[in-house]
Amino acid sequence: MKNVFIGIDHPAIAADDVERLTKWYCETLGYKVFAGTDKPVYIIEAPDGTFIEIMPKDETERPLRSINTPGWSHLALRVSDMDAAMAALDGLGVVWAGPEFEAVGGGRIRNFADPEGNVLQIVQRP
Repeated sequence: MKNVFIGIDHPAIAADDVERLTKWYCETLGYKVFAGTDKPVYIIEAPDGTFIEIMPKDETERPLRSINTPGWSHLALRVSDMDAAMAALDGLGVVWAGPEFEAVGGGRIRNFADPEGNVLQIVQRP
């Protein structure tokens, strides 16, 4: 079985406004729309070929979350140049959720959120 499960295809975000959030990920983080439906549901693709699905939320109330809330916690996006990534996000008005810190296993991390409050990190590994 070890050769059957080969990696993560995509995490999914249930969004208040699918169109707006898809546009934000594309314009802010460099994703592009890979596929979509008129529900609307979109699969967006990062420059490295990884995917995120953005789909409509149901009527469940959004729980309050931190990066240590039980369950899936955050989405960490790998960057090649932390300083350039932070400068680009600063220029786009991203609000940081605290200072940069050291990554487990080495590297640099900084937290922020998308427009709907989903916790993101940028990570540069050595």
